[in-house]
Amino acid sequence: MRSIWNGSIAFGGVSIPVKAYPATEEHGSGLHQAHQHDGGRVKIKRICELDNAEVPYPEMVKGYELPGGDVVLLTDEDLATLPLPTTRSIEVCAFTPLEQVDPIYFAKSYYLEPEPAGTKPYVLFSEALQQSGRVAVVKVALRQRESLGVLRVRQQVIVLETMLWADEIRTPDFPFQHEDVDLSGTEINAAAEAMEKLSVPFAPDQYADSYQLALKALVQAKIDGLEVMAPTALAQEAGTQDLLTALQSGAEAAQAPPAKATRRRASVSKAKAAERKAAAAKTTANRAASRAKKASAAGKSAG
Repeated sequence: MRSIWNGSIAFGGVSIPVKAYPATEEHGSGLHQAHQHDGGRVKIKRICELDNAEVPYPEMVKGYELPGGDVVLLTDEDLATLPLPTTRSIEVCAFTPLEQVDPIYFAKSYYLEPEPAGTKPYVLFSEALQQSGRVAVVKVALRQRESLGVLRVRQQVIVLETMLWADEIRTPDFPFQHEDVDLSGTEINAAAEAMEKLSVPFAPDQYADSYQLALKALVQAKIDGLEVMAPTALAQEAGTQDLLTALQSGAEAAQAPPAKATRRRASVSKAKAAERKAAAAKTTANRAASRAKKASAAGKSAG
């Protein structure tokens, strides 16, 4: 596993070089959006809302929208000029009892591994934290954003818990908070005693992600029932079928002349036959007229 951050724990005049690694990973469902017709994966493109054009990554910048709707554009170079003293150091600000930190503030956990040169001060800091029963309140910058955090110890490893800022926590405001709910001491004591009887040590391994298990069972049932689609193979098969259809149509067209051409040739043949018939009739008429003329001339000569 690769570290996501390299820096140091700054405590007084001491600097402890460390590397940070993600301490948790959430279950992914493995699901993605797909086209029901062919199983093709549906991709999301970066589209500009003004010209509906896809925006290439090199043209992507950050935008800060003003109340009137205008936008201030900020490049990576602009953001790099912002002062972040905690970019390469975890600045220890104070120490406090862990129970005084509301878990709602916690965002993400990171394991801190000491560099070889910082192993001894790392272990010393870890042991002192455990004996004090406190956590270190710190500030640190990860991914160009400064966060509040605490350092605590888990299995002898220092854990950085990044936290939300105070103004990022919403204040609840529900109707029942402003109502007088009538509860007796007996009811409260009975509920507390029932909880005490059901109390057990927390063992996270005893709990399972029932949704994830059901999802895997559903997918396996689909596989067993051969309800599987191969989008790539389907596309290739469709392309092959289109090619075969086109070749077959071309072959049939080459073997059989188009119907329009046949009708055109038939029409031409009829026209030529009519012309020949008219020409023959004209020739016959001319010959008859010539014989009649000769006969008339011969009669006159005999008289």
